[in-house]
Amino acid sequence: MLGAVDFATKQLVTVTNATYITATTVCELLRLLASQHPGVPITLVLDNARYQKCALVQDLAKQFQIELLYLPAYSPNLNLIERLWKYVKKQSLNGKYYATFEEFQAAILGCLNRINTDYRDDMKTLLTRNFQLFDKRTFLAA
Repeated sequence: MLGAVDFATKQLVTVTNATYITATTVCELLRLLASQHPGVPITLVLDNARYQKCALVQDLAKQFQIELLYLPAYSPNLNLIERLWKYVKKQSLNGKYYATFEEFQAAILGCLNRINTDYRDDMKTLLTRNFQLFDKRTFLAA
């Protein structure tokens, strides 16, 4: 599953398949975003996965005038969609057994379908621009 969440409206757009996410899947998401928001400037925040940085994706983004903003490596907390995926895992997967792939997939899609209804209040606090800011003290990483 590949998705994009609108920061302002908290609306989720997804592209699903039963295999792997590839550059073709990213292009499918770009086409979907462009069709849903014609004439609106779009900035898509991405991690540094190779399939997101290839020429196929870059060229299509230019065609649709979608800005691709790549986050630094190892910074999933800066990407709102990563927060959403963690939430979905907690709601639909933690401690649960699904006998078939179809049940597993239905649980995830069911959770995603309730993002803007049942989980709306959770999304207001989860999908924010609040990040930890540090003062001028020295912090060392171990």
